[in-house]
Amino acid sequence: MTSPLPPLVAPGPPLTPAQVDRYARHLALAQVGEAGQRRLLAARVLVLGAGGLGSPALLYLAAAGVGTLGVVDDDVVEASNLQRQVVHALADVGRPKTASAADRVRGLSPDVDVRTHAVRLTAENAEEVLGGYDLVVDGTDNFATRYLVNDTCARLGLPWVWGSVLRGHAQVSVFWAAAPGGGVDLRDVFGEPPAPGTVPSCAEDGVLGAVCAAAGAAMAVEAVKLVCGTGRTLLGRVAVLDAFDATWREVPVRPAPGRVPSTSASAPAVAVAAGTVGDVTTADSPDLTPAALRDLLAARDAGTADVDVVDVREPGETAAGTLPGARLVPLGTWADGSALADLDPDRTLVVVCRSGMRSARAAAYARAAGVRDVRNLDGGLVAWAREVDPALVVP
Repeated sequence: MTSPLPPLVAPGPPLTPAQVDRYARHLALAQVGEAGQRRLLAARVLVLGAGGLGSPALLYLAAAGVGTLGVVDDDVVEASNLQRQVVHALADVGRPKTASAADRVRGLSPDVDVRTHAVRLTAENAEEVLGGYDLVVDGTDNFATRYLVNDTCARLGLPWVWGSVLRGHAQVSVFWAAAPGGGVDLRDVFGEPPAPGTVPSCAEDGVLGAVCAAAGAAMAVEAVKLVCGTGRTLLGRVAVLDAFDATWREVPVRPAPGRVPSTSASAPAVAVAAGTVGDVTTADSPDLTPAALRDLLAARDAGTADVDVVDVREPGETAAGTLPGARLVPLGTWADGSALADLDPDRTLVVVCRSGMRSARAAAYARAAGVRDVRNLDGGLVAWAREVDPALVVP
């Protein structure tokens, strides 16, 4: 996964004089050049979501000369979108996002053929929509759609660029189950979707608008590299941005041992209906209920289980206490990789936080780092205090 992948698209027709002038800065790059620009003009790229991530991705892909740009979104522009969704303008409030984005993209590049899909992606239409493209760029903001995209791309053999933002953080990667030389997909990082309601949305926790620009631009760069077959892509790596700390870090991704490939008919299915996530489980690393964790801790104390319990909250949140025997390792140190060196791949790892959201992310990092048995406390310490230990104060 470290050497350049083969180009996704064959070069299109020779460039016109106007295109030579327009893309002169690309032509000057050895990594793109004339052949790469002709590949871009022949490429068909589908952008899912004309929101915070889709906006910069659409603008930069259009500016790069991608010949066919599809955009999927079933929403309309709202005033609160304009803080980060830069493909839209104030005059677009109330319009379908696909129409607004298409107008902006067409005004930016005469070479782009914009195809709009004003629909919600579902299990019934996903293969039909995605199957008409060479590459998918996923800027959606819900887990059900991400897993649907992952599994559909795996079945179709398509690569896809993934991004996620929340608060001042972003993550970007490339997933391609059928990549030459071996690939990875979303389930190798996040084995299963979190339970509905356990992960806050940007509306609940906020997002710094410019973080969307940074992540969306990074996604566009990955798309260009994949189309042209140049550079080292993020396949096998997750790039993690902490905007407030001004750092980009990366976490390696390896195929999860024993996981059923997403290309298989027996792979877990994600149900997408009315925005809900169906039940998906992984036999190797199930979540723990508070009662099950209580029993596991009792086995640890009795010397019959080798368990490492880690609280991924910030120090100020643990002042009122945590689980017996838990050590504090804040989530930020998992994202930058520094926490992973202290993990024993042969011990059972239990990760906890307030609600189970941050610990689910830590569990994904641990699995990607090779820890075989990772357990997340379902519902977090709030559920623990409610069901097992009412004396624990959870701020």
